[in-house]
Amino acid sequence: MKLQHTLGGLENLGPVNVEPRVFVQEWEKRIFGIHTVMMAESAHLANALPKYPVATLPTAFRETWTWASLRTGAESMQPFEYFKFRYYEKWLMGISQFFIDKGYISADELEQATASYRIQPDAPLPHMPNAPVKQQVIDYLLKGDSGQRPAPGAPRYAEGQTVYVADPPAVDHTRLPGYLRNKKGTVSKLYPGAYNYFVSTGPDGIGEPMPVYRVAFEATDIWGDQLCEPNTNIYADLYEVYLQTPNA
Repeated sequence: MKLQHTLGGLENLGPVNVEPRVFVQEWEKRIFGIHTVMMAESAHLANALPKYPVATLPTAFRETWTWASLRTGAESMQPFEYFKFRYYEKWLMGISQFFIDKGYISADELEQATASYRIQPDAPLPHMPNAPVKQQVIDYLLKGDSGQRPAPGAPRYAEGQTVYVADPPAVDHTRLPGYLRNKKGTVSKLYPGAYNYFVSTGPDGIGEPMPVYRVAFEATDIWGDQLCEPNTNIYADLYEVYLQTPNA
């Protein structure tokens, strides 16, 4: 997990891909669309700040699917497999395995459907118009599924304060970039309110809503003088649990 999450500064991974397009191939748009519909139908929206009619939504999908689900599926891949596949190929693998694990489709059925479309790539895809689900997707894209919540207490840190990034145990998914672990930074902004994540990350520390900070780092403190341009700052938004004082 530490290896695959946010690889900034990790050496010997080959040339950097500077492809500017979000979608390089047409099938990638469909994978993004499937993920978005799953998010818009997810059971967790029943507790979101926007009031969604999840219980009455005409869909057979009754699972919880969030960004955390997608990222956990990708980041739990065997590292050599993770680096071998393209971005949306990882999405496809995670989504496919999720539907198999939940019993919506069997591995054999998926293999048969895949083989059929390889023979007839232009064959029509299943199409089931559903106006309420379409509207739910639009509402979800406009309103999201979380938001600012009341702060549980006073923030631990203030703007201008020096902090060090913690090094929590590796778990299935984290919101802490690996290259920032144990690095020194300065709080440049305290966001109002408190925020939580889609799931509890256990030993990683994210659970109940907590303050979130924008922390500034000198690039040379992260990667060293030889690998950085002078006077370069890196900014990261970090949950409070990921920060500690210099003498902690």
